[in-house]
Amino acid sequence: MKRVGNGLISLKLNAEGELRYITSVQEVVKLLKEGPNGKIALVDDAGTTFLAPVLSKLAGVVCRSGALGSHLAIVTREFEIPALMGVQIENPQEIHGKHAVIEPEDGTSGALYIRE
Repeated sequence: MKRVGNGLISLKLNAEGELRYITSVQEVVKLLKEGPNGKIALVDDAGTTFLAPVLSKLAGVVCRSGALGSHLAIVTREFEIPALMGVQIENPQEIHGKHAVIEPEDGTSGALYIRE
């Protein structure tokens, strides 16, 4: 597995599934139609409302902004879904559709891995 990012983890749980880079409401609707179960959503901004239709079914969430006090981090904890917040990923399009793993580390840190 290749480590592609790290951030603050909302919940000390692992998550594994297909990573979907979501940048529009249309992509959320598409994911809802396909079935969001077991998927990990990668988003640019901490948008809980944006992910609301699929959030409860996701295996995990990776957000390129935000912190542990962000609404997205709080809501994912309530749903018992691990979320990585503030993850720096240079080319998120390149990992879209790949198998991803979220792993907690020490303290409030976590890492995102991609299976190659």
